[in-house]
Amino acid sequence: MPRVVITGGPGAGKTSLLNALAELGHETVEESARSVIAERLAAGNSPRPGPQEFALEVLRRDIEKYGRTEKSSKWVFFDRGVIEAVGWATEVGALPETEAGPTLGAYPFHPTVFVLPPWQAIYVTDAERDHDFEHAIEVHKSLRRWYSSCGYLLHEVPCLPVAARAKHVLHTLASDA
Repeated sequence: MPRVVITGGPGAGKTSLLNALAELGHETVEESARSVIAERLAAGNSPRPGPQEFALEVLRRDIEKYGRTEKSSKWVFFDRGVIEAVGWATEVGALPETEAGPTLGAYPFHPTVFVLPPWQAIYVTDAERDHDFEHAIEVHKSLRRWYSSCGYLLHEVPCLPVAARAKHVLHTLASDA
């Protein structure tokens, strides 16, 4: 399965890792939540709409992005993606639990999910990432529980320089083949 999830709490280095994978010639798909926040700030709105509206908008965008990678036979790396959006939408009551399983089944990913652990040395806040490091730790724990409950194998990516992280991910995928 060519679609691969890169996940972790905010500020763990997902975007940097995805940029390194893109530089190596791999297709990458950016996170939707940051785009929603950036668009809202640019329009002079609060960073986030209500939780249900926010979760459904991220899910909608993630499903759309998933569809754009339909014909790829090479690895496509997602910064989060449909799996997390389904979990979030279910958690805030925007998606009935009875729809979570069928939705997840309609958008399969590689069975191994790459998890970037919280890394305080690289954690920074910005206009879209306005939570503290403790929040990143809680998100990380929640993501691990969610992916495990969905049956995905979690592979923690070591805290290494970005290029070494990219090599690690690619080596792990090659070993799985």
